Amino acid sequence: MSAKTQRSEVSEKANAGSSRRYAETKIKYTDEPLGKVQVVPDFLPSPAELAFREEGVKVTLALSKKSIEFFKSEASKHHTQYQRMIRRLLDAYVDGQAPTRQSTRTLRDKAAQRR
Repeated sequence: MSAKTQRSEVSEKANAGSSRRYAETKIKYTDEPLGKVQVVPDFLPSPAELAFREEGVKVTLALSKKSIEFFKSEASKHHTQYQRMIRRLLDAYVDGQAPTRQSTRTLRDKAAQRR
């Protein structure tokens, strides 16, 4: 018997043969004290920051087979796209080589810190 079949049988037994898979017991809320509560500052980025995309320029570039295999392998391990990894590597290189010239990403990060 498969694990999925076992789970299905357990679920049916728990629901007493009901066609629904979820218990129908309702949660009862009380007015009991919560204890010591601490308010944390909002640390999530704004929707505008989440939607931010730098302007891209399409290029055709011949890279070595070993470089592409490396980036594809690493991208697979980290669940991302290999082109994105190459782009970020190049952006990091440019940011490191031109300390007086700030990238759009650096300016965006500074603007977010001011908020």
